[in-house]
Amino acid sequence: MVAVFINRGTIMKKQILHTFFNDMKNSTFAVEYWDGEVRNYGKGESSDLKIIFKKPLPLTFEIADPMLSIGEAYMDDVIDFQGNFDEVMKMAMKNKDLVKGESNILKVTSKLIKKSNIKKVQKENIHQHYDLGNDFFSLWLDDTMSYSCGYFKESTDTLKDAQINKIDHILKKLQLKPGETLLDIGSGWGWLIIRAAQMYGVKATGITISEEQYKGTLERIKSLGLEDQVEVKLLDYLDLDGRVAKYDKIVSVGMFEHVGRDNLHQYMEKVQELLEPKGLSLLHSIMGTHEDDVNSWIAKYIFPGGYVPSLRETTGLLPEYDFHLIHAETLRMHYAMTLDRWYENYRQHWGVVEEKYGRRFARMWELYLKGCASNFRVSGLDIYQLLFSKGLNNDLPLTLHRI
Repeated sequence: MVAVFINRGTIMKKQILHTFFNDMKNSTFAVEYWDGEVRNYGKGESSDLKIIFKKPLPLTFEIADPMLSIGEAYMDDVIDFQGNFDEVMKMAMKNKDLVKGESNILKVTSKLIKKSNIKKVQKENIHQHYDLGNDFFSLWLDDTMSYSCGYFKESTDTLKDAQINKIDHILKKLQLKPGETLLDIGSGWGWLIIRAAQMYGVKATGITISEEQYKGTLERIKSLGLEDQVEVKLLDYLDLDGRVAKYDKIVSVGMFEHVGRDNLHQYMEKVQELLEPKGLSLLHSIMGTHEDDVNSWIAKYIFPGGYVPSLRETTGLLPEYDFHLIHAETLRMHYAMTLDRWYENYRQHWGVVEEKYGRRFARMWELYLKGCASNFRVSGLDIYQLLFSKGLNNDLPLTLHRI
């Protein structure tokens, strides 16, 4: 009787999937089901994209939240994809309403964040993603351990070249001068603050709430003998006090996405408090075209509490704090290339990751890296560097090439 019930449930799941795929618009693809049946969906140009179900769907598979269920099915070796993964992302973009489903996960997460202590929640979220251990990230990041978008002057640049280029690009925009003070909010493994001190003679402070990043940065500062010029603090940026210290320049790379939709104002307010009048700040952050929540799979497994603001949402905040936009630059394709390099490195160390963390974890990060690379190419997801001043600053060079 139990076997009959399970069989009926499996047939129902297949029928539901068939209906779901049949409703996909402007997409041509094939689906190979677990019983060997292959069905073609969509009209138009032929495609090499095939979605493969290697096993019957588990009873936990919930089609009402496709992004979460398909992501989990990939992690569990239930589903796989054949063909260019960019086509998967294109299909998802063309069918946004369908793949979003009716999930309440993000709504629940948002309520929890509002009810909980913001700093505590952010620390837990950062810990889940960044404190997997330096050993894990060092497998596929470059020597700088930079976990953010690189800057490719040439397509042949190595990953390390691109990360050093990115740091130099940012420091040049900040127009640093000897003796100035620089604050890096979310300083990662510390290469930016160290390079700023070495190249420009500034006193640089980095803050992070990741214990692994803090330890790694502290060791590097000591090894280079830069204790008098560079410091790193294990501290939440909200705990910084503008009455104690202000900074001539403030930078943040890849941190803004973690503060959460309800806390974007808090970030800007804190920068205003900490930045000297006429001081410059550079915000390097992933941004979207619309004000959408991240999908439920990303929210659950990769960036809990994260939110990708839109460009208009972010720039719309600036006037409220007397911030004046000086320069904006998109690095969208640079991030796609960065993620491709990370994915290539990750695949080279697949065996190590699977042995140490398990196959489910290994497939989760594989999906995350190649999925994000495709998203930057096809979905309109972008990354911007926004340079702005606190109050009007009429003393800046008239053109960027004079910096």
